Amino acid sequence: MAAKRKTIVFFSIVMLQLLLAVQMHPIHSESPAPQPQPPRSPSQHHNSSQYGTTEGSLQPQECGPRCGDRCSNTQYKKPCLFFCNKCCTACLCVPPGTYGNKQVCPCYNNWKTKLGGPKCP
Repeated sequence: MAAKRKTIVFFSIVMLQLLLAVQMHPIHSESPAPQPQPPRSPSQHHNSSQYGTTEGSLQPQECGPRCGDRCSNTQYKKPCLFFCNKCCTACLCVPPGTYGNKQVCPCYNNWKTKLGGPKCP
């Protein structure tokens, strides 16, 4: 009976240590990439005043010029262009202007890094 009690105490201590270790080092998983929306035909694009700024309104080949405009005022052009193009390819939209306005493209706005910061510039 004493051996069984010692085994239970030992097992409880090991489990408690594992539980504490997990709490001290939480596992961060990167949020999945947003799924792109199916592209619309070009005739639908140009009739809208929100062309290029609403989710799914761009064609993938239109991301480069849009991101060039978006990143035109930053001193960190290469990383800005890299992440903007990555986000545009996934979301098929780029917010207007060089900063802010992300609310018009929720996919672009809500994509986070594994640390919880914004992925898209």
